[in-house]
Amino acid sequence: MKEQFHAKMLRIHFTEADKWKGASLYEVIVAKCMELGIAGATVYRGLEGFGASARIHHAHSLSISRNLPIMVSIIDREEQIQRLLPYLDQMIAGGLIAMSPVEAIRYSRSSQDSPAGAK
Repeated sequence: MKEQFHAKMLRIHFTEADKWKGASLYEVIVAKCMELGIAGATVYRGLEGFGASARIHHAHSLSISRNLPIMVSIIDREEQIQRLLPYLDQMIAGGLIAMSPVEAIRYSRSSQDSPAGAK
């Protein structure tokens, strides 16, 4: 089944050192998205980047501590994104959120539509 709809995409940028109540911020954000029934969220770890700290964070650093850039991409209808924003306001101490309108296409399979040969 194919569903096309107007949606919003959030891209949340921070570093892997960012925490919320002792847990990795990206894990907490993804868990909150699941709890709210958000359509989708994906976490990306960057090779290099910088932000408000004006320090470049990169993978080939000689430092033992890992503080690579993280981006969480979230897509859903605007109403769902609006439900998520107050939680992000509480969780994010430093970072950047970019919000864009997007056209989303969601594909899903019913049991009748399973791929050929699948049992």
